[in-house]
Order: sequence, then C-alpha cells, then structure tokens
Amino acid sequence: MNICFLMYPWEDIDAENDTSLALIHECVKRKHGVAICSPANLTIRNSVTNAFCTVIGRMDKVPGNLKTFYKQARLREEMLPLAGFDVIFMRANPPLDPIMLNFLDSVKDDVFIVNSLQGLREANNKLYTAAFGDSHGNIIPATHVSKNKDYLLEQIKESSSNQMILKPLNGFGGSGVILIEKSAMSNIKSLLDFYVTNSDGTSNYVILQEYIEGADQGDVRILLLNGEPIGAMRRVPGSDDHRSNVSAGGSVAKHQLTKDEKALCKQIGPKLVKDGLYFVGIDVIGGKLVEVNVMSPGGITYMNKVYKTKIQCKVIDFVESKVMDKLQAFQRRTRLRDEVENA
Repeated sequence: MNICFLMYPWEDIDAENDTSLALIHECVKRKHGVAICSPANLTIRNSVTNAFCTVIGRMDKVPGNLKTFYKQARLREEMLPLAGFDVIFMRANPPLDPIMLNFLDSVKDDVFIVNSLQGLREANNKLYTAAFGDSHGNIIPATHVSKNKDYLLEQIKESSSNQMILKPLNGFGGSGVILIEKSAMSNIKSLLDFYVTNSDGTSNYVILQEYIEGADQGDVRILLLNGEPIGAMRRVPGSDDHRSNVSAGGSVAKHQLTKDEKALCKQIGPKLVKDGLYFVGIDVIGGKLVEVNVMSPGGITYMNKVYKTKIQCKVIDFVESKVMDKLQAFQRRTRLRDEVENA
C-alpha cells in the first residue's frame, strides 16, 4: 500500500509528540510506501494532479522510538501523481485551503481519502456542530456566531452567566480563545473590535459560547475512528492559562469515558461516518460537545504514553481494511464486466 500524508513540512514535525509522525511510523513499520507533501506543493502536470513529495525511504529495521525514527529517516524529493497512491491521509493544519480540495477533486474517485473532501468542506470550521440539530442544548453549549458586534454585546448582556468564551471562527490549537466577564464590559467592546474588524475594513466571524461549569478544570479530547471512540484523555490547563490545549501549555491525564460522553459519541458517530469523517477528534466539557476537529486531530502520542498503548495501529488497520474493500470491489466489477463481455 502507498500512502501520501498531505500535511505540514517534515521539518515542522514535533518528533516526540506528533500524531502524524506516529501514523507515518506505523506505516513504515508495516512496509508501506510513504510520502508527505504540503498543500503548497500540489501541482498539475499534463492535466494530471501531482505533488512535489518528500518520500520516506524503506528501512530494513525501523527504530521503535519516534525521535530516533525521525532522525534516521532517509528522505528524497520526487514529483508523483496523486492518483497513484492508495490512500491520501489529510493532516494539514487549519484553516482549510479550498484550493487544496479543488486539486484533490480530480483523484477522489481513485484514492481513499481520510477524511473525505465533502466531509472536510462541511466540517472544517467550528460551525459544523450546528449540524447535529441540538436545539435544546443537550449536547452542545449555547453558541452564537456573528460578526455583528452589537448583537454579540447583546448576547453577553443577556447571558445568565457572568463568563463566556470568545474565539475566532477559524482558530485552532487554542489560538485566540479567551474567557470574558460581564464585569469588564468596556474591555469586551475593545476585544470585539480587535477580533471582528480588520485593518482593511473587512470583518471576521467570531464564536461566543456559553461557559460550561468545570471548564476551568480542563476538557476531554476523544478520538473517534469510524464513528467509535478509540482513545480519550483529560487535558488540564496550565497554572496561568485557561486553555487546556497541550500546545497552549496544558497537561494530560487518564480519563475514563462517562455515561454522557459515551452517549454523545453514539449520537454523533453515525453522522461523522455518513459525512466521510472517519478519523476525528472531539473536545468535550461537562458532557457537551465544544469542537469537532477533522483536519489534523492530535492526541495519539499523549494517549499512548498515558495508557501504554498504540492507538495508531487501530487507525492504520482501518485504513488498510478500507483499501482492501475498495480493491475487492474493483476486482469484482472487472470480473463481472469480463463475464458480460465474453458472453
């Protein structure tokens, strides 16, 4: 099997904690062909979609340690046609580049893409949670999305809580997420000016979200594969930051899924699969869904350390099974067409 990871450059990888590297490492261990490329390296040659790829050389003995594997990996650069791969694994960081998806549209019928292009188009931003139709606030905290500052101020004033969460629509990794308080309304107006209005006169959407009790104790990151949870961890904020993202200084701890969290996964899992969102990370606070991460969900390496497991094995097992299903379906169609042709 040949797999192309569409992601950030090799030199930007965190060799100790990178989920993409853990997945790549598992593929190389299984003797699969592996290449990586960034969205900026997509190109078209003679009407065929190609990519300038960094190809990882096959290794007779693959180091078990990620950092050692990263250091010893032999790399070469080569332009390759994307339709020649069995799998394209999407691991590019948000925000989603629509031009990247336009390139991939030409190969989506030839290659198994994780996650599907249509799913990424629908779910790449924080508006996707609205698609779950939770009008009663059972699984999603009350959320407002707007670029109308007067409306946002009105929602803050009408909120029954003194605190709310404010964040940019296209942020990731905890960037731009702040806790606001009614008691500092003059500061809030200034913050909205900063978040909504750009220097060129254009404006941005922001998210204003109900503050969930217990959020100061952190959140739960759950990884779902084919609609089912395969790992979870509690992310605890640092002493001087309300954000629990590990990239923002948070720490991780073991977490056993609660009854509410299991019910949440069961409720949203079928829609994720229907939308072709096979490998997803969700962030949960107090049993409520805060975010759905579909582009490059992380957490595998941290969960592996906490639980002494290898979650990446489950992910690659699934990818292999999907490729095998696709191959068998093709072989069956070919056999039946030959039967008709020779009748």
